[in-house]
Amino acid sequence: MGIVNVTPDSFSDGCGALDARASFAQCDRLLRDGADILDLGAESTRPGALPVPEDEESRRLLPVLRYAVSLGVPVSVDTYKPAVMQMALDAGADIINDVWALRWPGDPGGLRGQNVVTSHPQCGVCLMHMHGDPETMQVSPMAGDVVPAVWAFLQHAARGLTAAGVAAERICLDPGIGFGKTVAQNFSLLACQSPLHAMGFPVLAGWSRKSSLGAVIRRGAEPVPEPRARVAASVAAALLAVQQGAHIVRVHDVRETVDALAVWKAMQAQLAGPRC
Repeated sequence: MGIVNVTPDSFSDGCGALDARASFAQCDRLLRDGADILDLGAESTRPGALPVPEDEESRRLLPVLRYAVSLGVPVSVDTYKPAVMQMALDAGADIINDVWALRWPGDPGGLRGQNVVTSHPQCGVCLMHMHGDPETMQVSPMAGDVVPAVWAFLQHAARGLTAAGVAAERICLDPGIGFGKTVAQNFSLLACQSPLHAMGFPVLAGWSRKSSLGAVIRRGAEPVPEPRARVAASVAAALLAVQQGAHIVRVHDVRETVDALAVWKAMQAQLAGPRC
């Protein structure tokens, strides 16, 4: 899943200006590099990010979405606002990728994300675990062993959606790396990712350029590497996530990740042969 940030303030690659043509070019580049899915986001959910008004998010998103759906690949929209979800699906999006796992309260009496998804006949939905909200999640991260709490939350969210009539094959789960967790907690979620598959849903892993990677590759007293300097660490984390059973990796650096996975697949093919 290649990331297309239609924002001026993404933690990793916000362009500082909202130029739809640059986003079109980003879609094209990611597909040339080997992306299978495009994930479009028009509101940053980095730690400390402030909410974007619904109409502004839609204004940023719609031109790029219209372009992306013409490219012949599945298109995901990263949003938690029900009205934006509805707009995106009406415009041809295939997947809703929601950091709030359809829990965002929105306006009292207004449209709800679960209603948008359940009323659509076939869209996919990615349910992510987030502790708190983007403004505060890293100020007060989770305490203790996060693995049972994250797994229980995701199971409850997924089962609630299937009970509402959404087929299980439409749902994937994301443990929410960096969303209200410490560095150690993020790596515990990676190390203990395999049991998540017992729930019967595909897993999406989103490690790309996250601050936890910067923390572990920091050298001595040097500053934490900037997001663009975390490519090798991001590729390593994506590969480890796949080894732990992730079905989808959401990445900025598609070409490098595709290359690493090609090497891993070549080795796996040999492991499956009679020599081993």
